[in-house]
Formats: sequence, structure tokens, C-alpha cells
Amino acid sequence: MKAVILAGGIGTRGKPYTEYFPKAMTPINGKPLIGYVVRYLDSFDFIKEIIIISDFTGLGGQIKNYYQKLKSNKKISFVQDSQSGTGGDLLHVGKKLENENGFVLWFVDNLCAIDLLKMYEFFKQKKSSACIATRTKRKEETGFAIVEDGIIKQFKEKPIMDLPMSECLGIYILGKEVIKKIKEKSKQKQINLSYDILEALSKEGKISAFDIGKNDWIDAESPMALERNQKQVDKIIKQMES
Repeated sequence: MKAVILAGGIGTRGKPYTEYFPKAMTPINGKPLIGYVVRYLDSFDFIKEIIIISDFTGLGGQIKNYYQKLKSNKKISFVQDSQSGTGGDLLHVGKKLENENGFVLWFVDNLCAIDLLKMYEFFKQKKSSACIATRTKRKEETGFAIVEDGIIKQFKEKPIMDLPMSECLGIYILGKEVIKKIKEKSKQKQINLSYDILEALSKEGKISAFDIGKNDWIDAESPMALERNQKQVDKIIKQMES
């Protein structure tokens, strides 16, 4: 199996920092964000190749330069971002994936020590076209209160909340049908993986949800978000490196 890392986003939420380096190169404890993702994917024996998609003619060139200086246990290849949406980008790695029954898709701003092997087994068990990592609990960044008649009866600082719906995270396992569906929309200038492909497949009952349970997850949207949640970031990184 191969893994694809989408690292071509413009990093709007990370500005002004992402005007100087891509989100994938956001520093965390002296190492770029993408370094933790690649190393984690590298730790799974069933993943034989890691494909990184980014704008290597622009700031994404920093990613390629970084990996030219490092050695990995897996083959790492680079594919130019097509600027055609999250689904459109996958058309450009189609040849690399044509002999695969499935592949991992990891949005680079996701940090989580998810058990990819169990997720892959779940994907096969459900005979689904796609499997999305999800969660049903979230630690809030603000305080909450129980209010009765304008009076606070109980205050909860940054509680862990039960979500009314499962939250979809940026870690997927996608099967051949997904690439086929993307090819059918190849005439579109922009193909959004969620809106144009997965939403329709979900109505056919072809998408499974792999709940990460008690595992921590964070959206590494910006240096500020990472600094604000430094303890959680350190915990996740420790889990990813163990």
C-alpha cells in the first residue's frame, strides 16, 4: 500500500507565517510538521511508498529540499500540485496508484497517532469505497457554563464535549472506486474530494467511519494553534514516535 500526503494548501489560516514557508514546514520542537507525519507513516510496514503532493515550484520546494538531506526507510516521491482541488490532485498520482487496492490519504495538517493498520482492516471488513477517520469527543478551547435563569450554576473550563455528530478528520483510506469517480469528473477545473466525490458515495452507503476513540488529534492549522495547545501537541508527538 502507498500513502499520499496532501501538502499543497496555501495555508490561509497560518498567515502571515505561511507567506514565508508552507504549512507542511511549520516548526514543531525544531522539526517540520511534515517530518512527524512522514516518520509516522514510515513506521507501518504495510506502507511501501510515500507520495507528497505540493507546489514544488513555489514554497513547497522547501519540502523537497528538506527530504533531499534526509534518509527514509521508504521511497518518497514528489508530485506537483495541480491546483485543481483535493480530488483533482489525486488524478496526477493515478498511475502510481493504479495497481493498488487502496491507499492512505493524509492531509498534512493532521497530527494523530491513529492505528492505520486497524483502520485498513476496518476498511476491508466494511467492504467500503472509502474510510474516514472520525471522532465523537472534542476538548474545547474555551470555558463552558451551565446557566439557569441567567445565573451560572456550574462552570467547566475547557471540557471534553460529546459531539452531536461524528467529526471527520483529514485521514482517509481510499479505494479504487474513488479514483474512478474522480476520473469521471476530470473535465471540471476544480474537484473537491468531499463535496464532489465522498458526499455522493456516502448516500450509497459506501463510506465507513473509523472512530479514533480516546486518541488525541489536532488540526495543526497555524504556529499559534500549535503553541496554544503545546501540551497536547507534545503528547501526540510522543505517541507517534513510540
